[in-house]
Formats: sequence, C-alpha cells, structure tokens
Amino acid sequence: MSLLVSPMKPRPSFQAAVPAAGVLAGGVAGGFSGAAGAPSVSRLDRLKAAPRKPGEASFFYYDAHFKSEAVKVLPGEYFVHEEDLLIMTTLGSCIAACLWDRNARVGGMNHFMLPEAAGSQDGGRYGSFAMELLINELMKKGATRATLEAKVFGGGQVISGMNTLNVGQRNTDFVMEYLKTERIPVVSKDVLEIYPRKVCFLPASGKAMVK
Repeated sequence: MSLLVSPMKPRPSFQAAVPAAGVLAGGVAGGFSGAAGAPSVSRLDRLKAAPRKPGEASFFYYDAHFKSEAVKVLPGEYFVHEEDLLIMTTLGSCIAACLWDRNARVGGMNHFMLPEAAGSQDGGRYGSFAMELLINELMKKGATRATLEAKVFGGGQVISGMNTLNVGQRNTDFVMEYLKTERIPVVSKDVLEIYPRKVCFLPASGKAMVK
C-alpha cells in the first residue's frame, strides 16, 4: 500500500466512490444570484458561520481533489451531519469510528486517542466518552441505536519501538468490544498494522474511503 503518492481509493470492502461534484456540493458554487445580483452564500460559508458545540469539529475547507466542502476532525473532536460533505481525519494509533444510520441517513465520525481516561479526566480524546458523544449527537438528528452501523479505522503502530505501550491495539480492542456491547454491527474496518491512514467519510450515504 502506497501512502505517499497514490490517490485516495475505496478499499475493496468499502462502498463505492464519491458522488459527482455537483451532487456532493449541493449544486452551490458561489457567484452571484438573487435580487439585483446579490452574492449567493455558499454551503461552506454557512458551515463556517454556524455555532459549534464543545468538541465539535470546526475546521471547514474546500477539498480540491473531491471538489467538495470538507471538515477535518482533529483528535478529541467529532462531527455529525445529514448531507454528503466530506468528513476527513488523519490517524496513527488513534481510532476513528464512522457511524451511520441506514434509515435516517445521517452519519458522523469521532477521533479518539486512548481507550479510557485516567481518574476524573474526560473528553473526546478518550474512547468511552467519544463513542457516547457521537451516538448521542446522531440520535439528536433522528438516528436510533438499532439501525446504526459502523466502519472503524486506525489503531496503527506507526512509531517503531512502542510495542510495550501498544496504544493502537488497545484502542482497537476497546472500540470493537464497545460496538459489540452496544450491538452496533461493524460492516468494514481497516485497523492495526504499521501504517498511518487518511480517512474520508460521507455521512448521508455512509460511504468511506481510506489510504
């Protein structure tokens, strides 16, 4: 697997590629429209202007490769949406869980660093909190636990000599056991090994890509 030069491609176990740019971007390209040539407000502008909750990803940009609006989920963050903008993240030993409700057609991604917090610490950096937060936010948008499915990425051992800590393995074990306990089926996964990963998730269609 090439990590540096190959374009992002769907893995064989994943669903097919991104919709056409016009559909993905909602047909909004900026420019002038409306009365007296007033400038239109793009979806990217609306996303940037919307208020955000604590821990919710807020780094929005235009992805030139996919010709679509995108949001980058940083460690400790999550993002839930009902339209097919790109939800992106980059992983080493961290885990990104992508959850999708096949009936409500809403999805989201988190990005956590460790399985559980030590002591009284909490927050999206820890899997136990990050998973509950993601599920709760999906349910606020009409999802139900019974119709959720998961795609799981990350858990790589990307730094040599870190075998004793084995953070990637611990993170992977945690998220798989968590999803099993919650009876959320894992329909695809790309975890462990020694590679960093870049993940792209489309929350309305549930499609994911990784390289």
